[in-house]
Amino acid sequence: MLTDRYELPLSTTSPAARDAYVQGANSKLTMYPGAIEAFDRAIEADPAFAVPHAARAHALLERGDAAAAREAMAAAKARAAGLTAREASHIAYFGHLVAGDAEAALAALPAHLDAWPRDVLVLGTTAFTNGLIGGSGRAGQKRTLLALLDKLAPHYGEDDWWFTAHHGMALSENGQHDAARPLIEKSRAQNPANPWAAHATAHLAYETGDPSAACGFLASWLTGYSRDGALYSHLSWHLALGHLEAGDAATASRLFRDAFAPEVHSGPPRGKLNDVVSFLWRWELAGHPRDAASWRAMHDFANRAFPRAGTAFSDMHIALALAVAGDDAALAVRAHQVGELARAQRYPSGACVPAVSRGFAAFERGDYAAAIDALEPVVDELERIGGSHAQLDLVRFTLLKAYLGAARPDDAHRLLSQRRRPVSAYPVASPVLSPVAAH
Repeated sequence: MLTDRYELPLSTTSPAARDAYVQGANSKLTMYPGAIEAFDRAIEADPAFAVPHAARAHALLERGDAAAAREAMAAAKARAAGLTAREASHIAYFGHLVAGDAEAALAALPAHLDAWPRDVLVLGTTAFTNGLIGGSGRAGQKRTLLALLDKLAPHYGEDDWWFTAHHGMALSENGQHDAARPLIEKSRAQNPANPWAAHATAHLAYETGDPSAACGFLASWLTGYSRDGALYSHLSWHLALGHLEAGDAATASRLFRDAFAPEVHSGPPRGKLNDVVSFLWRWELAGHPRDAASWRAMHDFANRAFPRAGTAFSDMHIALALAVAGDDAALAVRAHQVGELARAQRYPSGACVPAVSRGFAAFERGDYAAAIDALEPVVDELERIGGSHAQLDLVRFTLLKAYLGAARPDDAHRLLSQRRRPVSAYPVASPVLSPVAAH
């Protein structure tokens, strides 16, 4: 029987279909272009081959085409008769994701990976910071993800560059920087073109307060990565943050315009939303002038691409875009939608997003006391929203700036000391903070 890259049996007798499926899986896992086209070739070589339909469905979902994803998923299910137990469970799992039932997918994930720990496409939906576990709304999700990867590590060994990059990233997000570094460096050495290793390198540099290392590495690495790669714009966001923190606003602004502004962002819709909104706000917090045109573009994009609330991490960024636009009516509608989902037990991150939304709106009005009242109670629970520590610093730095605006520098210093991230320069404009206090 033919097998995939991880020696899992595949229900096809066509070597061409198998080869195309493996190629598509590799592209999907590494965020390089061509995954959907490769899955199409696999289906063309063997129309009865079910798993490429499921992989194609999830790739379409990641691209933001939910209707096409549902159609592809229906094709996978229609071909599910006679599959191996692993393939049947695999298709059922992706069926939950495409249907938008994250809770069912979370429930199915442990048993599937216990039985087939090397089903890497399933693991790939949750191995990264904003994956299924990261977006689950649970407290302690970073520890949960690390525990999963620790458990699976013996099944992948020391030579699997894809797994090692994610394992290193999870260690970094849990504050285990010394343990993370050799894994991330090993992944880069084994496959220098792996964007997940580049991503983990950027995060490790951020968490250890070394923007020069992030800038030097990413500026070189990105020259070899396709601009159509799904992580190109996000990695450029990391590079721009490094320059912004290092005080090189001109280079940060140029990177924004060239690589991830609204009109040029090459990643999926959620990535575009998060990267652009986050950078624009952090740019302002650092004391630079508002880019009104880009904010208008993101307000319109958010309402068009995400007409209803549903995913906490995206909803947080949408709320910020709406607050900057002064669109109080849309904010109220979103708050009502979140409330409805919460009452139906379909919004597990609880009160975090509503509180952050109120905080952003109050800050935008210049009401720093109200912003503090909204943000302070949830700042220690931000993990439930999803995202990396670097991404969630969007909220922490807003609270930091609110403390400064309210003439509460002692609270600002306390917040920075709790973050325990060394910085060479604060990412907010302030005449009263000394960088020494952050160390």
